[in-house]
Order: sequence, then C-alpha cells, then structure tokens
Amino acid sequence: MPAKESVERSKRKRVVEGEKPKKRRRSSSGSEEDGDDDDPHAKILLMEQGILESKKNYNDISALLSIMGEYEKGEPQSMLAAVALCRVFVRLMAQGSLKWKSTSSEKEVIVVNWLKEMFSAYKTALLSFLEDEDLGMTALTLCMRVLKTEGEHQHNNEEYNFPSSFLLGIVSTILRGNDEDVRRTYIEEYAEQYDDIRYYTFKSVKSILDGPVEDSSTLFDSALALLSALDGVPESPDDLEDFYVPRPKKKTHDLRSVTQHKRRGQEAWLALFHLAETKEQQKRLLNLISTVIAPWFTKPELLADFLTSCYDAGGSMSLLALSGVFYLIQERNLDYPSFYHKLYSLLDRDILHSKHRSRFFRLLDTFLGSTHLPAALVASFIKRLSRLALNAPPSAIVFVVPWIYNQFRRHPTCTFMMHRETRDPEMKQHMQEHGSEDPFLPDETDPMETRALESSLWEIVQLQSHYHPNVATIAKIISEQFTKHTYNIEDFLDHSYASLLEAEMTKSVKKAPVVEFHIPKRIFLPQDDPSTNPDSLLVKLWDFGGPQQTAT
Repeated sequence: MPAKESVERSKRKRVVEGEKPKKRRRSSSGSEEDGDDDDPHAKILLMEQGILESKKNYNDISALLSIMGEYEKGEPQSMLAAVALCRVFVRLMAQGSLKWKSTSSEKEVIVVNWLKEMFSAYKTALLSFLEDEDLGMTALTLCMRVLKTEGEHQHNNEEYNFPSSFLLGIVSTILRGNDEDVRRTYIEEYAEQYDDIRYYTFKSVKSILDGPVEDSSTLFDSALALLSALDGVPESPDDLEDFYVPRPKKKTHDLRSVTQHKRRGQEAWLALFHLAETKEQQKRLLNLISTVIAPWFTKPELLADFLTSCYDAGGSMSLLALSGVFYLIQERNLDYPSFYHKLYSLLDRDILHSKHRSRFFRLLDTFLGSTHLPAALVASFIKRLSRLALNAPPSAIVFVVPWIYNQFRRHPTCTFMMHRETRDPEMKQHMQEHGSEDPFLPDETDPMETRALESSLWEIVQLQSHYHPNVATIAKIISEQFTKHTYNIEDFLDHSYASLLEAEMTKSVKKAPVVEFHIPKRIFLPQDDPSTNPDSLLVKLWDFGGPQQTAT
C-alpha cells in the first residue's frame, strides 16, 4: 500500500507539473501583466480591456492618465493611452456609467464622481495634446469624438445638453496655438459642416475675445481666419439641419432659431471689432464687411457705427468702407442722407493714383448706376473726374472716359455738357472777343451746388491731344456719335503703364510708315566731292576761318 500510494502521488505530481500555469491578469498597481511587461503597447491594450470588463480595474484609468502625462518626455505610448482612454470613456458614457441614478447607492455615487474627475482630467490632457504640433491632428479627432459622445449621453433630466465648456477649451486652444493645419481642419470638417458646432464656436469666440488677451495681434489674426470662414448664413429653419450632436427636440430651442444663430455671429464679430486696434486690422475687416460680416447682423445700426468711423477717417479707409455703407443703404434700408456728399469728397487728386483705384471705380459705377439720380448730382461727378483726368496717369484716364460715356447714356440730361450752343448774339460776340469762364465751382463740397450741369467737358477735348496714343484715341469717343450702347468698364480697369505699352507694341499696323533717310559716310570730315555731296553743317562750322598761324 505505501508503494502504491507513492506511485499515485508521483503520477498526480507529474500531471500537475506537466500542466502550464494559468496566467491571471492583475491590476496595474504593481502586479504582473500577463507576462507582457516588456511590451508597453500590449500593456495599454490589456488595461483598456480590463477596465471595460470589470469595475475592479477602474484604477487603470488613473494609470493610463499617467502614461498620457509622459508625452512631454517623448514617450510614444502616450498617444496610444489617449486613444485607449477615448474608447473607454466613450463606452462608459454610452453605458451610463458616468451618470447618477435615482437608485444609486452611496458607494456608486462615489464611483461616478471619481469617474467624472478622471474624465475631466482626460479632457484637460487632450487639450494639452492639441497644442503639440505632432499630436494636434489626432488630438482634435479624439476631442471631437469625446464631445459628440458627451453631448449624446451626458444629460441628466435634460432633453438636450451640448458640452459647450469643452468646446470653449478646444476653440481657445486652437485660436491661441500656431498649428494652421489643426485650425483649418477644425473649420473645414466641423465648424463649417455642422450648425451646432458653428453656433457654439461663435459663442466661444465671443467669450475668448471679451476676456483677458495677452497677444492681441496673434489672437486677432486667428479669430479673423476662423470667423471669416463661417460664411454660411442660415436664412430659414430648413437650413438648420446638420447637427454634430443630435438636435434638440423642442422647436423653441435657440439652436433651431435662425435669429439666434445670426445673433451669435453678430456678437462674435462685434467682439473682434473691439479687438481691432490698428488701421491695418480695420482694413482687413472692411474688406469682408459686405460679403461675410454684414449678413450675420440682425441690427445693422451696430455695424453702421464702425463703418461711419472708418468712412470719416478719410483716405484708403474711406474707400474700403464704401461698399459696407452702400450695402447697408441698399440691403438694410439704412438712412444715410450724406452718402453721396461724402462720396463726392473722395474725388481728390489722389484717387486716380491710389492702389484701390479699380475697386473704387467699380463701386462708383454701382453707386451712380440708378437712372433715378438727379442730373445735377451725376453731372458733378462727371465734371470732377474730367478735371482730375487732366493730371491722371493714362491707366486711369482710359477708364474715366468710357465711364463718362456710360453716364451720358444713362442720364441723357447731362449730354448738354458735351454740346452747348449759345443762341444770344451778344453773348456769342462777347465769347468770341473775350472768351468765357467755366461756371463749374471746383471748391463746392455739395455735388448739388457745383453748377456742373451748366459747364462743358473741355477737359476731354484737351485729352484728345494727349501724348499717349491710347488715351488720345479713347478720348475722341465723346466727340463722335454715340453708336455703342454702353462700355464694359471691366475691359478698362486694372490697366497700368506696362499693359498699355504692351497693347501699343503688339498692335497690328495695317500700313508701314514710309521713312526715307540717308546715312552719311563722313560726319566730322569734309567729303571727297563737295559739289555732289555737300559737307554737313558741323564740318562747315568747324572751320573757324583765317589762316593757321605757325609757331615761330
């Protein structure tokens, strides 16, 4: 019996010794990790799996956050930990593990509060990743994925809850950062695509710009690039259909109101106006007034204050403010009685030499395009530009003359300025003997009181003798029959000396000019046969006369 028992014990021992020991996954608090301690990536994935399998492994969330914090040391597994935690929190929020329940025990409430603290720490860590040039793009994707899940599942006793505070942190980091790729991706893939993201982006920008600002120049540039890209202004509730987080069910919610969307955009732009301190920044805003900024404003009078101050500044600021002021007059019925009075004051000796000349003339053609304007008003602009054209560069004159032609076609009453006959014999006699004075009052600031309609366009007649052949040719259209309906002013804008010279050099010549000339063989010396080939005047004058005296 003892021998038999010994054999059985030895068999059992061999069986036990022949079995491979079973591995047990333990928490990351210092125990073994399935024999994969040497592979940090595998360790992170095992911790993620364990957290999702059992609440006992929730402490691994803190461990993963610690690994995320090592990214500043250049640890490659820090981003892997961030991705793993993203999946963890997305799953936990979808399961409702980050929300209290009415039946939750005190212990469960403590666990939920701890998970919320870890989630808050994770979002803070993601925002720090967003500032890194190498991790920014991936961090943005994780941030927006977390934001979407939080908006879908983290609302207690509420029908809708957008995580606006987290989006504020994202927008603030993007605006204050230097990563253009992250900013462009956020704009193109999120802010431009989704109405709710755009709505809360406007709110975030306003909050950021109204707060303390360290580097106002950099923040202005970033905010302008962001806001100027958001030009899809909704016009009806049907336009509000793309939501990143499922839209609220209540139709009275602000997110479903076109007025509220425009109001958020208006507030963001006004905050940026207050940040614009330099003239260069104000000019950049003026370039976007009528096309991008003004459609967001529900109260145009708020925009009028900024435009009026820029318009009164004079110079290029006034030129740039023109389109915005006219937009408010035309589209928003803004009362601006002195608009044409101020417009007339911009016609000075510098306007035809300004780099904004083409833009100004495009606007001027629009401002005076209405056939209901008084003839005296239009005549003042025609006369003032004709007078300025006398000292203007050819590239400006080639536009002024066709523009005057178009004005005569639109306002036939002004054609008296081209051809005015004096029927009074005494007056005609006086004009022939003593000449006549131009009744135009060049120093008058009111275009309705310049007496331009009583004057004539003698300036255009002078331009018909201009040294530049293109200018002289085009000035003659005023003296010819008006057979053309109108000229397309775009064909004459944006010309320069170089373009006019190129047009003249490439012009086809129907008949070559006849030029006869003779090249003399001798210039300074007498000819061999002066009788048939006379000496030049220079040779004749070279002989000072008198016999040459020889030195003794």
